[in-house]
Amino acid sequence: MRKILLVLSLCLVIGIAKAQEITSPNGNVTLSFKLDEAGKPTYNLNFKNKAVIKDSKMGFLFRGVKPMNENFTIVDTQYKNDDNTWTPVWGENKEIRDNHKEMFVSLVQKNSQRKINIRFRVFDDGVGFRYEFPVQDQLRHFILQDETTEFNLSGDHKAFWIPADYDTNEFPITTSKLSEIAGLIDEVRKEPLAAKAPSPNVAVQTPLMLKSSDGLYINIHEAALVNYPAMFLNVEGSSKLSSHLTPDVRGNKAYLQTGYTSPWRTIVVSDDARDILASNLILNLNEPSKIEDTSWIKPTKYIGVWWEYFTGGGSTWAYTNTGDVIIGKTDFSKLKPNGTHGANTEHVKYYIDFAAKNGFDAVLVEGWNEGWEDNAAFVKEEIYSFTKAYPDFDVKELHRYAASKGVKIIMHHETTSSVASYERQLEDAFKFMVDNGYDAVKTGYVGPIIPRSEYHDGQWMVNHYIRVVKAAADHKIMVNSHEAVRPTGLSRTYPNWVAQESARGTEFESFNGNKPEHTTILPFTRLMGGPMDYTPGIFQGDLSVYGSNKAKLSTTLVKQLALYVTMYSPLQMAADLPENYERFPDAFQFIKDVAVNWDNTYILEAEPGDYITIARKAKGKSEWYIGGITDENTREAIIDFSFLPEGTKYTATIYADGKAADWIKNPQSYTIKTMTVTNKTKLKQRLAPSGGVAISIK
Repeated sequence: MRKILLVLSLCLVIGIAKAQEITSPNGNVTLSFKLDEAGKPTYNLNFKNKAVIKDSKMGFLFRGVKPMNENFTIVDTQYKNDDNTWTPVWGENKEIRDNHKEMFVSLVQKNSQRKINIRFRVFDDGVGFRYEFPVQDQLRHFILQDETTEFNLSGDHKAFWIPADYDTNEFPITTSKLSEIAGLIDEVRKEPLAAKAPSPNVAVQTPLMLKSSDGLYINIHEAALVNYPAMFLNVEGSSKLSSHLTPDVRGNKAYLQTGYTSPWRTIVVSDDARDILASNLILNLNEPSKIEDTSWIKPTKYIGVWWEYFTGGGSTWAYTNTGDVIIGKTDFSKLKPNGTHGANTEHVKYYIDFAAKNGFDAVLVEGWNEGWEDNAAFVKEEIYSFTKAYPDFDVKELHRYAASKGVKIIMHHETTSSVASYERQLEDAFKFMVDNGYDAVKTGYVGPIIPRSEYHDGQWMVNHYIRVVKAAADHKIMVNSHEAVRPTGLSRTYPNWVAQESARGTEFESFNGNKPEHTTILPFTRLMGGPMDYTPGIFQGDLSVYGSNKAKLSTTLVKQLALYVTMYSPLQMAADLPENYERFPDAFQFIKDVAVNWDNTYILEAEPGDYITIARKAKGKSEWYIGGITDENTREAIIDFSFLPEGTKYTATIYADGKAADWIKNPQSYTIKTMTVTNKTKLKQRLAPSGGVAISIK
């Protein structure tokens, strides 16, 4: 018996000794991989000798086939280093460095001889890993029942989370300990939303932001989500997380074949919150642009016929009040107009004039097309036409008028999630856009999905969003998708995918739906995968002035300005009504000036849920812009101008909360002053409760 125990002990020691280890280029991040005594793949991750992820299992469960998560042997391990710099089409920086070490592990299952590979890439700010299914005789087509990737944390961390839901990511963000999620999640799920399909267990969405008691900031997400369902995270107790994939109605997660790779699982980590916001790890794990000629892809600042639908002032998407509408049969020219339709020719011309006068690139118009009277989700398949305008929307005249003013019109394709109908019309819709001078489209997916077996975040819909982006690229059209799966860095591969919503945006302010801390968390969560069309810039935050809506904005006016810098997007909207900008022309000047494309970004201050201060250099200009925001607490921002070139003086225009500013009592109080700054300047600036500061430097 002693001899047997000795042999077992030696085997365990040898197993531990054979663990493969790889460190980041700067040595701060260490990843270890090994097979345990049952041949199960496991990994762990450390940052500066602190545990980030303890031993965590990996693998898959298949439908009707034995699992691929145990009984493996390692047949090959390869290492390589990579250090290169690439230039994005647009972005927060003109160049991005991709500096990582890679470990590639080939595994074979002892009995079945089935093969799987795992590729790890370790960066100075974290790690990405993915599974690769090589072509093999033992396995070809398979149905994925589950992925068994674990993320075993070192403790009961503070989490910034929203509940797992296969159809929406528009929940408010909750801050709690991991152990508290189970007791809170049912109440959070009561939030009224257009479509909901909650996971049956306690699970949360990614990107998940965490903070440990020993000062580590940890972000878990995924990169390059292609032909695969989006990943959620099961929450098991106080420190264990595991992958939870979006199913279809049969409960299957994905239909795959060998020769395919999974998305990357990403873990970004640092002891400085600013490094999380500065990370390019997710972008670096995506493939380079598949679009050769990108000259037509332009960062855009726009206004639109949009916010007026939410204010309670009476403007409507629909042309008539008739509910009995059949697309292709109803003759709208014979119907009585309701008199409140926002997308009419003269009204759109007013927006075009305002855009031209104030230097905006484009005007978004929602409600231009037939079908808004009866946009019932899920129960009706043919909801809209994407080539037929309402009688009071003159497509040809507006094309001519906008072109004469040097302004583009942004097309709107709301599908109400009748995706089957949209795909049937897609080619005609894009041809219609090209014929009428549109080079950008805002797509929408409100409501449950048709085909009725699918969810917003499932494999089929993940592929749909990419089909739309690729078809749009064929017609040189940029895409801004709303209610879509959260982004995973694919804007690098398809740079015409200029923005997404995919989170709780400004429209929820019209429902009293956002909290002061909301925008201090989103850059750490939703924006980790790509830019968000958050639609900031609301100056008139008390919607009771319009009549029926009693909602009030959760920010000061100046915080709305600062969001143009802190909420990155190459597509930025001045979302308020033109007349409100005309009431505050001096504050509006910042929105007119601020860039939407950048050479460099500097994260000056950051703490998730509390505050963010960011500086950015405008693309190709000697201009810099700073945005600082806070939660419901007043604070003093410390703004360090050391990012400026040495030896030159600049004029800074500072848009600040007034002394009496308060997001509840006095949100429109602000001051504007100028001062001379150099790279030696340090400025202490008070931010009001849910306030901000915005600075332009020239």
